[in-house]
Amino acid sequence: MAKDILKGVFITGLIFIVSAFIPIVGFFCAVFIPLPTLYYRRKLGRTGGAIIPILSAFILVALIGRISIDGIFLLELLFMGFVVGELFDLRLSIEKTFLYAGGSVLLTEAVALLMISATSAEGIFATISEYVSLNLELIVIVYRDMGMSAENIQLLSRSLDIIHYYLVRIIPSLVVSSTLFLIWTSVLLARPLLRNRKLFYPDFGKFNLWKAPDFLVWVVIACGLIMLFFDNPATVISLNALIILGTVYFFQGIAIVSYFFEKKGFSRRLRIVLYSLIAIQQLLLLVVIGLGFFDMWLNFRKIKPQGT
Repeated sequence: MAKDILKGVFITGLIFIVSAFIPIVGFFCAVFIPLPTLYYRRKLGRTGGAIIPILSAFILVALIGRISIDGIFLLELLFMGFVVGELFDLRLSIEKTFLYAGGSVLLTEAVALLMISATSAEGIFATISEYVSLNLELIVIVYRDMGMSAENIQLLSRSLDIIHYYLVRIIPSLVVSSTLFLIWTSVLLARPLLRNRKLFYPDFGKFNLWKAPDFLVWVVIACGLIMLFFDNPATVISLNALIILGTVYFFQGIAIVSYFFEKKGFSRRLRIVLYSLIAIQQLLLLVVIGLGFFDMWLNFRKIKPQGT
């Protein structure tokens, strides 16, 4: 067990280093932080599996030097992996697994943010606002170093106040959406990893047949109407709700895409290329969300209603 623990801490620490200190690349590497914790929770059990995120958390704090919002985000990814590994034992549905894991992570994040804002003698809104400002400035620096034209840099700099205004107000939905996305990624990546090593993985059914509850379509329509006919704060609340629901319909849309990739017999290499295009092309991403949303009426996969 000691060898497995050291290996798990080493792998997690390596991902931490890349995530914390290498811009852009580190952001994508952070997606893999929950996976070692989840894997070793399944392999070593609760006690042995808990040692890895605890030791890794100490390493992260030592690397960063203090507890910051970025540090909380990375620590929550450790917690996420362990919680998902725990929930696998309960053999819940995929929806309940997401709900319980997401709720646990979001609750601990909220408590941690409140503690940071309390120790900094600032309100939580001011803490988040300052964090957004610092990251927007960092983005400008990164774009400048990447060779973006001076004209575009000036245009971006002039727009920072507007971008900051809206980003601060949609932070709740961005946090929820990113949490759901990271849980989704962890659950998908864990399936081949655990099964190849003969470790238990719940029977969630075929992911490419998953669909969101039908009533959510009407919630989307209601939020859209509110944004058209009402002002703040109703507009801000509706916008946050639409971003979260957009994530849910992305899951349904990508399930539809996966269904047709499988039906047409696309090779794994081709699938990776097409999934990568969806990830980097915003227009394709919106198309996938649209597929998920309109699936209620068009039933792209011809799924028969339950009970028929």
